[in-house]
Amino acid sequence: MTANCCVTSRALAVSPASGVQVQVKIRPLREADWPPVWVFMKPVIRAGDTYPYAMDMTVDGARKMWLEVPAATYVAEDEQGNILGSYYIKPNQPTLGAHVANCGYMVAEQARGMGIATRMCEHSQEEALQMGYRAMQFNLVVKTNEASVHLWQKLGFFIVGTLPGAFRRAGHDHVDAYIMYKTLVDESA
Repeated sequence: MTANCCVTSRALAVSPASGVQVQVKIRPLREADWPPVWVFMKPVIRAGDTYPYAMDMTVDGARKMWLEVPAATYVAEDEQGNILGSYYIKPNQPTLGAHVANCGYMVAEQARGMGIATRMCEHSQEEALQMGYRAMQFNLVVKTNEASVHLWQKLGFFIVGTLPGAFRRAGHDHVDAYIMYKTLVDESA
């Protein structure tokens, strides 16, 4: 996919602790953003509850996976420049399946509940359209990650398949995972 990517977007988020509205800017990730992104990614990866990444993934491995493989990577930041979350966008499959986008999102623990994931997902759908994607698919949404399942459904994604026992949570049994999908263009046009 090519084209006009990397649009900066502004939105309001609400701090769950204070109820205060926070201005959030979503923009392309810059090299200097990687260290704070890794700070909030590392404990999520180490927990082994929501992402299939190796729990002992190195900073270099994470950087390659989050920054080098995707078509584009973004951050959400507050007015002071604090990084609140990040997401990447890439083709879900090569060549004949490359018109369907795949994204991964992570939100800093202190920013959870502020609507950051919602804003990033909305932004990613806009970016996907600008980049020429026609749909978006999440390949492994862990069933026990109920907040994400609910959010993606609220944003128009459908569960199109259940993968029985496909995710092995750290220290737990195998749990089901969902494939979730959303068409971004009017197929009848």
